[in-house]
Amino acid sequence: MSDLIEQENIVGTVHDINEHRPGGPSPLSLVKPTDDQTPAPTAAPAAPVVPLWVRSGRAVRTAVTHQRTLTAGRLAVRHGMYVVGGTRIVTRRAWDGRSAARYERMIRTAEAAGQPEIAAEWEERGRAFRAARHQRRMDLLGAPVRLAKGAAVGAGLTGGGLVALGVAMAVSSGDVADVGVPIMGFIDLVNWAVVIATVVWGPLVTIGPWLGLLALWGVGRQRQAAPQWALPANARSTDGAPITPSVVVTAMRDLGIAALRKAVKEMGDAGASMLGPIRIAGCGVEVDVALPSGVSTDEVQSRRRKLAENLARHEHEVFIAIPQAARTVRLWIADSGALDEPIGPSPLLTDATMGANYKTGRAPWGQDLRSGLAALSLYQRHLLVTGLSNQGKTAALRALALWLALDPAVEFRIADLKGVGDWDMFDGLASILIQGPTDDHVVQATEMVEGLVAEMDRRIQAPPGTVFPALVGIVDEAQVAFMCPALDGDKRPYGGSKATSRYFMAVRKVHNQGRAVNVILWQGTQDPTDQNLPKLVREGAHTRASLVLGTESQARMALGDKAVDGGAAPHLLRQGLDKGTLVVASDGIDIPAGQAALTVRTHYISTEDAAPIADRAKALRSGVTTLRVIDQGEDHDSLADIATVLGDSPRVLTLDVIKRLAALNESAYGTWTFADLKRVLDDANAAPYKSDGRMVVGRDRVHRALTNRGDDGSASAVL
Repeated sequence: MSDLIEQENIVGTVHDINEHRPGGPSPLSLVKPTDDQTPAPTAAPAAPVVPLWVRSGRAVRTAVTHQRTLTAGRLAVRHGMYVVGGTRIVTRRAWDGRSAARYERMIRTAEAAGQPEIAAEWEERGRAFRAARHQRRMDLLGAPVRLAKGAAVGAGLTGGGLVALGVAMAVSSGDVADVGVPIMGFIDLVNWAVVIATVVWGPLVTIGPWLGLLALWGVGRQRQAAPQWALPANARSTDGAPITPSVVVTAMRDLGIAALRKAVKEMGDAGASMLGPIRIAGCGVEVDVALPSGVSTDEVQSRRRKLAENLARHEHEVFIAIPQAARTVRLWIADSGALDEPIGPSPLLTDATMGANYKTGRAPWGQDLRSGLAALSLYQRHLLVTGLSNQGKTAALRALALWLALDPAVEFRIADLKGVGDWDMFDGLASILIQGPTDDHVVQATEMVEGLVAEMDRRIQAPPGTVFPALVGIVDEAQVAFMCPALDGDKRPYGGSKATSRYFMAVRKVHNQGRAVNVILWQGTQDPTDQNLPKLVREGAHTRASLVLGTESQARMALGDKAVDGGAAPHLLRQGLDKGTLVVASDGIDIPAGQAALTVRTHYISTEDAAPIADRAKALRSGVTTLRVIDQGEDHDSLADIATVLGDSPRVLTLDVIKRLAALNESAYGTWTFADLKRVLDDANAAPYKSDGRMVVGRDRVHRALTNRGDDGSASAVL
């Protein structure tokens, strides 16, 4: 102890410097007894104390949301519901077997499906069942008397038989005591049966209920009588499940419409009367659903995705149309995955002998959702095809033109304002082919449409009854024309949607009167708005078709309010996945009664495959010179232009030469007469001459004149 006291005196007492500060020492300050007086480190602040109830809540939440807990919960619910569902199924089977409920249910279903003969058959079966049941019940009333008589007779016969057997044994053995042996043996047998029953009865009573539960569990498991979320993963997938009346009614009931759910519950037939017959329709089925009072068709249409999911389908595999019947929706439900399968090739590719007739024929455009042929009549119908970019608009428009080109009487004038060669195969088919996206190309396209107007006016002035061949003008990417800012010499815009717009007014004039004289205009445009597709223009088309669009408002622009209100929904198509799928509103295509539009999966004809079809069309014609309008500058060579419009034809009527020159360069040749043409040709020593009584221009004469004229452009003597 003395040693410790001495050591303490030598070292001295250590004091915290904070003890001398006002307020006393800091509780977090530490002082290290060092000789070099090194500053002591400051301790880190203590972590906040988490309340017990917070830690408990976190632990409970972690335990509850753990994957093992969820798996165990699903397992417990699944097997518990197997027992409950099995009990319900067995109870219903027993009730159906003992009552006429099954027959009444089938009668209601047949009546709701409009099948009175089947309803009458089930009614007859129900009557026979009730008669047999009545007979069984009457037999039960006399059963006690018959049972008592049977028991007495049985006891007498059994006793008499045993006595007779004992007598026989006594006679055989010579011992009178053997008479009672059979009776005693029977008594011993009864005694052993009682003993065995006593031993077995206890365990049987114990395990009997469990065996019953096991049987009910087996029935429920076989029928998968548990919620979908509790079933195993391989059993939860219901893709491709068949569409039955109960599936449809359940899907409608669970749409989230309170009035509909209540009405289905109150129906005695569990909603079967709502449904018409389920018919096979192509790669799916079709069924009409009569909605109960208080439920509108709009409410069902607005829940298309939920309805599709209730039917175990994707949204694009369920289509809702509004038939003529009041308060009724028509559901077309595709087989799972069927719409993702490609359709076959176009008949234009598979049938090399196919022809076309503008007036009476129909273009094989594709297939409807029922896998039927979707054929479109083009006779005297202006056409509008729209959709988002790169969804198959040009291919769909070109497929119709390729079919119509097989009618040699039809003339084409084409302006492709995209200009990437999608219409190259019409070089030699179309009398005019413009390809390019610039303002100059829009000017040329506008003058082409104005040329249609001029031809329309000429035909209208012809004598009544005159029949004219079809003249089809095609403007692909028409939105470029409507949005063009270019002005002409009179400061009139080429684009726009006002009365001063040259392109807009030319289109309106063709729409107003063109069809009466077989002057038809087709337009293809993308991403429609009021600016790039004016209202008056889109409503002037007799056939309106739309690929996938972004919004419902665009769908209304493309097809009109009536079609969209009737169930047409191009805005619900899948961009990129439903390429070439069109929603068509037209009287030129067969649309089921009560529907306002038809969904068509068009045949795709690639640019390479289109070339042979175009060659077949060219072979049917006697040489068509295509004017590839490129430049319309002020400087022009009249004789060279005449040679251009003659093309490969050995001779062309002077009137046709003037028309072709006007189409080539409206500003230079739009006012030309026969005298102007004759003056130029006479100066070049290539004067027109008569052939078969009509004035023509000879190709060889014009080419010789071009060859023999001087470098300054003046003609020299023809050798």
